[in-house]
Amino acid sequence: MKKLVIRIMALALTMSVTSCKEGNETEKQTDETEKSHEEGMDHDSHDHDETTLMVDKKVIVTMSAKSGSDVSGEITFVQGKEEVNMYVELDGLTEGAHAIHIHQNGDCSSDDGKSAGGHWDPTMEDHGKWGENMHHSGDIGNLEVAADGKAKLEFSTDKWCIGCDDEKRNILGKGVIVHASADDFESQPSGAAGAREACGVIK
Repeated sequence: MKKLVIRIMALALTMSVTSCKEGNETEKQTDETEKSHEEGMDHDSHDHDETTLMVDKKVIVTMSAKSGSDVSGEITFVQGKEEVNMYVELDGLTEGAHAIHIHQNGDCSSDDGKSAGGHWDPTMEDHGKWGENMHHSGDIGNLEVAADGKAKLEFSTDKWCIGCDDEKRNILGKGVIVHASADDFESQPSGAAGAREACGVIK
């Protein structure tokens, strides 16, 4: 009889320990599941903030003549779902290739356009040709101007945004410069593109 009582007590103790262990493991799994869910929500929220774009937002930049030129026209920027689309329409340029760049300052107050500063280069790269090796975020390239002095250009990129929180992509507050000569895509830091013949502010 005594042995039977001891066995019953041992069995009850074993069941109690097992039950506690299973309870602790279940509680631990629940905590880990909730933590993982919360982290996932935070991650999704962070990604959403980074990719929030003002789709269809349009900015029209009026270009003013600089360095004694007669250049005039407008450049329109439109925020798409993934890319910014740029539409250039200019007049008063000499026939041939003219460099066009985004510059770091939205300031066209000086007569020579140098108040716009250097090329916009938030990623700290060398000047170059867009899509080939290193290049500035403002290295758009060259405009081809017809004999009548008119030029049009369409350009799109997902490296820009209009008014988003990513300062490495946001073009608001920057300047647009059209140069007297072509960009050679090699000379540092600006492609030996010559005088600044037109300036506009993206605002």
